[in-house]
Amino acid sequence: MKIHFLGTSGWYDTHENGSTMCTLIESKEAYIVFDAGFGIHKLGEYITDDRPIYLFISHFHLDHICGFHVFPRFKFPQGITVIYQDEKSSKQAFKNITSHPFCAKISEYRFSVKTTTVKPGGYAKPLKFECLPIDHTDPCLGYRLYIEDKVIVYCSDTTPCDNSVRLAQKADILIHESAMSPGKSDWKWGHSNPAEAAGIAKKANVKKLVLSHFAASGYDSMSKRNAGLRVARQVFSNTIVAKDGLTIKV
Repeated sequence: MKIHFLGTSGWYDTHENGSTMCTLIESKEAYIVFDAGFGIHKLGEYITDDRPIYLFISHFHLDHICGFHVFPRFKFPQGITVIYQDEKSSKQAFKNITSHPFCAKISEYRFSVKTTTVKPGGYAKPLKFECLPIDHTDPCLGYRLYIEDKVIVYCSDTTPCDNSVRLAQKADILIHESAMSPGKSDWKWGHSNPAEAAGIAKKANVKKLVLSHFAASGYDSMSKRNAGLRVARQVFSNTIVAKDGLTIKV
């Protein structure tokens, strides 16, 4: 199994740090995508066969869904299943982002789209996963995925919270946002800094932490991401920094 980081920036794309959020898990049974920032435009480079495609949306801030704008360029014969929170504002947001004038209608795509809305809890289909609300300014879900005898957890965007720890318990990989620069916090919008993300990993006893969703305004160079990495490793040593184009094997 491989995890491909197609977009690792928060808020907006930058020349040095790349595209907004999109993470692809390439497993034997399916392609699993977390979020649809502009990094998703690279999806066609990685999806090479007819395995099912599942797209999990954490929330509907634009840096996590703006990639719907490029969906008409894809031609996936197997279609895509989009999974997002069963919440009134989320349903309206999905309707808006898949309609004119914002983006093309689903009926104009060259592939089929199925939607599945989920409430907090555990699911056995279409994949085995759990989801819980995490702390952000608008409704946002964290996901715990069981795949190929591994546990992959995705938490973006959030301040440190109990549900992140619950989702991440003994995970093989925790992908956690690190939007804030070291020493800074954002409890109003709901974001974490590297040390806070590392604290979640330590409490949850995960095997590896991957920092992602670096705010473009605070991390305007890769050297600043690496500075955040050094801070995180003081709390949780087995931490790495995601960047666009990174692939890790699990």
